[in-house]
Amino acid sequence: MPIDTYLQEEQPVKRKVTITLEEHLIPRAKRYAASQGVSLSSLIEEALDRMTSRPTTGVVERWRGRFELADRDDDRYRALAAKYR
Repeated sequence: MPIDTYLQEEQPVKRKVTITLEEHLIPRAKRYAASQGVSLSSLIEEALDRMTSRPTTGVVERWRGRFELADRDDDRYRALAAKYR
């Protein structure tokens, strides 16, 4: 990696990569990146880094998002809420 002589830190080497995306996704992705204040390249790089550097997930991580929240109008929800107040 190149070294920034002023900061004496290694700077990561970046290479261009061509990816193929569905046409309708490109403007949405660009708008999202702009709303986050980053470039589309940075957005994709950060997403790939997060997806590929995750340690082994625990039980909570494996089950996250697999259940729907109870509707507060549901009789079972109200009964449990009253029971555990």
